[in-house]
Amino acid sequence: MTEQILAVQRMQEYIDAHLEEEITLSDLAQVSLFSPWHAYRLFRQHTGLTPADYIRRLRLSRSAVRLKRDGCRVTDAAFELGFRSVDGYQRAFHREFGCNPGEYAHTKVPIPLFIPYGVKFRELRKETLDMKEVQSVFVQLVKKPERKVILKRGVKAEEYFAYCGEVGCDVWGILTSMDSLCGEPVCLWLPEAYKKPGTSTYVQGVETAAEYNGVVPEGFDVITLPAAEYLAFQGEPFREEDYGEAILAVEAAMDHYDPTVIGYRWDDENPRIQLEPRGERGYIELRAVRPNK
Repeated sequence: MTEQILAVQRMQEYIDAHLEEEITLSDLAQVSLFSPWHAYRLFRQHTGLTPADYIRRLRLSRSAVRLKRDGCRVTDAAFELGFRSVDGYQRAFHREFGCNPGEYAHTKVPIPLFIPYGVKFRELRKETLDMKEVQSVFVQLVKKPERKVILKRGVKAEEYFAYCGEVGCDVWGILTSMDSLCGEPVCLWLPEAYKKPGTSTYVQGVETAAEYNGVVPEGFDVITLPAAEYLAFQGEPFREEDYGEAILAVEAAMDHYDPTVIGYRWDDENPRIQLEPRGERGYIELRAVRPNK
């Protein structure tokens, strides 16, 4: 991995840690170990945004999450995230999301939150993975009720990176802005019964109540899934740079697991589910099962 990539990653991490404070180009240059001019150029080259635009979009998205999750006042969201006036914050919020912060707080309309992907992960996925150590994987049985899934279909994608190449990475931001039965968006591998001709197996979506009749973002579909039981496979917490090995460990455990030992069999009529790989909790996948009869 190049020093330039690591420099941009350090700037991203600094922004995330100091988002509620004033952040200057000088600050970013200092953590990048490059001159301000070179740090600016590298940041824009590898993220597609200037540092100022990146910070603004991230602050607006974090403020939206606080409005939704914490129920905080618009005034508090504005000043806590570094905006100097409520009017300026409201105008910036409307330009970014197409609605006012108060409207979003009360109606929870889907909005395209900005999700800051670390640039180093684009390089890490190109590296050869070597599973040198055996990792523990925790398995538990969970039950999901009948539910709807609001999802965005791809074209041919069978996995995450191909999916992002087809539909872009902004889908996750929209899904994160919506309420979910399980508290977060999900990725799914759809069985044939839930696919449309010419669409992908791998999709991203959000699980909602079976009776949901609210807003569906433009370009998204809705499917209904039956109540089902799943085996949830959860790996050990991992460092961000080890996410590839963490995924492989869980998938290997899933491939070798025999559900008949607990009186179940695999149910491939329901989608396999992937949760966002987050290092502090470990990688999680769910695969449907049925009781043996």
